Amino acid sequence: MIFRDLLALTLSFVLAMPTLAQEPPPQTEIASWTMDNGLEVVVIPDRRAPIVTHMVWYKVGSADDLPGKSGNAHFLEHLMFKGTAKHPASELDRVVNELGGNHNAFTTSDVTAYMQTIPPEALGTMMDFEADRMIGLVLTPEIVGAERDVVIEERRQRTDNNPQGLLGEELTATLYQNHPYGIPTIGWMHEVEQLNWEDAMAFYKRFYAPNNAVLVVAGDVDPETVRTLAEASYGRVPRGADLPPRIRPSEPKQDTARTVTLTDQRVGLPSFSRNWIVPNYRTAEPGEAEALDLLSEILGGGTRSRFYQEIVVKTGIAAGAGAGYAGGAYDPSAFTVYGAPQGEHTIADVEAAVDRELERLIRDGITERELESAKMRFVRSLIFARDQQASMANIYGSMLATGRTLQDIEEWPDRIRAVTPEQVQAVAAKYLDPSIAVTSYLLPAEQEEE
Repeated sequence: MIFRDLLALTLSFVLAMPTLAQEPPPQTEIASWTMDNGLEVVVIPDRRAPIVTHMVWYKVGSADDLPGKSGNAHFLEHLMFKGTAKHPASELDRVVNELGGNHNAFTTSDVTAYMQTIPPEALGTMMDFEADRMIGLVLTPEIVGAERDVVIEERRQRTDNNPQGLLGEELTATLYQNHPYGIPTIGWMHEVEQLNWEDAMAFYKRFYAPNNAVLVVAGDVDPETVRTLAEASYGRVPRGADLPPRIRPSEPKQDTARTVTLTDQRVGLPSFSRNWIVPNYRTAEPGEAEALDLLSEILGGGTRSRFYQEIVVKTGIAAGAGAGYAGGAYDPSAFTVYGAPQGEHTIADVEAAVDRELERLIRDGITERELESAKMRFVRSLIFARDQQASMANIYGSMLATGRTLQDIEEWPDRIRAVTPEQVQAVAAKYLDPSIAVTSYLLPAEQEEE
């Protein structure tokens, strides 16, 4: 499973933020500790239902693939379900299904995560499965070859046969001139076709270790029970080699506007997006990431946003328009504005309307009332995420696995409260310069860019 495109990254981060104005339902205080082998553990008790979400987050993703080996992180995610000497392939599926639970995994540019939702009494069993495959994965060249064919077919379906997927891939490859975020998580086809047993095992042995992972348990549990079960399973896994800091190639200064256009007969409604590389929560100057999040909300965060009210409702130019900020990435990520025309209007009409609203915000700023309204809308969209057990596990796992801390999570609401209208205007003026943006157009076969 892959979370790669910009809008998906934006949504995953938005859903992974704590609430601002309301506390979650009553629960025992969140506990955390680090085991002797380096595994970081977080326990989020929630007694409302007799279920538990168990997640293991590895601090490695597709941006850590070696040059020429794109797709290796995602490929290994697939292979992790092929079993060990203790637990053969398909046993995890059988056990989780018999429990009435569910399990899955996903890869992003920055992390790889494995999860199960099960009854509390099965938590020890799930820990045993995950601890065992952390170091005990058994692979043969035959297994690897067969699963490579599965990944190749997944790429054909998700990207090669999907105009939106193809354009998104070319967009990110254009947006990032040097950073590996420009390489698709699933990998380039010609490199995926060459992945082999040696590639998978080298990646596995380097990155899969307790001292490169975060264990998150949320639900009907108490910390001491989790500690006991974790020591009996994960505690037996030896510490891996210490890894160097995650320092990836940086982006050169961007000083040109670039355009990516895909014309395809499968496209029914044309659309466009404009994209910039911006700092994220880990790398931004104090207050900037919070201001970018609120800028995204004000411009295109829903039916009360400027884009929707001005371009969709009042003028009817666009069938839809929005904005997104992927602030949860490990390295500088993207800010995006986008839209699609309505009726007789054209892509050029929508693009001009989006630009006018952005220019107006940079020139005139925003009011205190508009900012407070945006904060409230932002908060309301987060309350429901905080109210879900699996979302809580994602909140803590995604942040801790990408360089943030428990303190960051706890202090985030106060930092959002502190954002001023001047800060929102300042980040818009500083980062959203159309002369250095990458603009994409997705057009029907009979239509050319206007």
